[in-house]
Amino acid sequence: MNDGGVIVKKGNKDLSDPRSTSDYLRLILTGFAMGAADIVPGVSGGTMAFILGVYVNLVSAIKSFNLDALRLLSALRIRELLDHVSFRFLVALGVGLLLAVVSLAGFLSGVMDDPEGRVLLFAFFFGLVLASILTIGVKVKWDLSAVGIFVAGTLIAFVIVNAVPAEADHSAPYLFISGMIAITAMILPGISGSFMLLILGQYDYVLTAVSERDLPPVIAVGLGAVLGIIAFSRVLSYLLAHHYRMTVALLVGFMTGSLWKIYPWRQCLESDLDRHGDFRCLSDAPVPPEASSESFALAVALLIGGFLLVNLLDHLQAKDNPVFRIFWK
Repeated sequence: MNDGGVIVKKGNKDLSDPRSTSDYLRLILTGFAMGAADIVPGVSGGTMAFILGVYVNLVSAIKSFNLDALRLLSALRIRELLDHVSFRFLVALGVGLLLAVVSLAGFLSGVMDDPEGRVLLFAFFFGLVLASILTIGVKVKWDLSAVGIFVAGTLIAFVIVNAVPAEADHSAPYLFISGMIAITAMILPGISGSFMLLILGQYDYVLTAVSERDLPPVIAVGLGAVLGIIAFSRVLSYLLAHHYRMTVALLVGFMTGSLWKIYPWRQCLESDLDRHGDFRCLSDAPVPPEASSESFALAVALLIGGFLLVNLLDHLQAKDNPVFRIFWK
C-alpha cells in the first residue's frame, strides 16, 4: 500500500483466494481467533484479523457485496459472483468464526464470571494486543500528523471503553440497531463489538440467546450486523486505499486505547445487578497485581506467551519482526 509515497511493509501472504488445504486451515483458525476475541468484552476480532494478516483482505471482501454482485446474481452468473465476493475466503473465515461463537459462548461467559479466570483470559489478550501494537506500529512511518491521528485514536478508544453500560429494551428494532453498531466496532482493531453490545445493554441478552439457540434476537442482531458491515466496509476500504498510513496510525491508536480495558488486574468501583439478579460491574480501575496470588505467575506467563506468539507469527510472515530479528537470523 502507498500513502503519499510512503510504503507500509506487509509480509503477509494474500489469502483472498485460498487454494491449498493449509490456506483454508489458516483462514478457519483465523476466523476462530476472531470469533473467540469478539465474544470477550474489551477485545476486538478486528485486532485478531490485523494480527493474523487478513485485515485488508477482509475489508475488501466485504466491500465486494455491491451493485456488480447484484448484477451477476440477477444474471445467474454464479461462478463469477463467487469469485467477485471472495466466496472461499469468506466461507473459510466464517466457518471458524461461527465455530468459535457456538462452541465458546458458554465457556467464555463462565470464565468471565470467575474473577481468576477473567484475569488469566485478559492477561493472554493483553499480551496479544500489546504485541500487535508493536508489530504494526513499527511498520508505520511516523511524523507529526501520524502521531496526532494516533493520539486521537487512543483517546477515542479510551472514552468508549470507559463508557458505563446501559439498561435497554430488547425489542427487534433496538437489537437490529445494536447489531449495526457492534459490527462497525467489531471490524475496527481495538474497539470491541461485544463491548459495544455491553454499553448498549444487550451483551448478556444476546450471549444468552446464542447459548440457548434463541433465534429471533440472534436474527435481529445478525441482520443489523450484515447491513452495518456492508455499509461501513466501504468507508474503511476507501481509507485503506487512499490514506493507508494515517488509517493504520488511527487503528494502532484504537488498540492502544483499548489496553486500559483489557488490563488484567482491576478493582470494581461501581456495580449493580443485571436482569437475572447477578452482580454486574459498571466501572472499574486498574490496580497493581498481587504477586503472592496463585494466579499471578500463570497470568504473567500467559501475557508473555500471547506477546511472543504474535511476534513469532509476524516474524514467520514478514521476516522483520523487531523482537525476533534480534535472536533469529
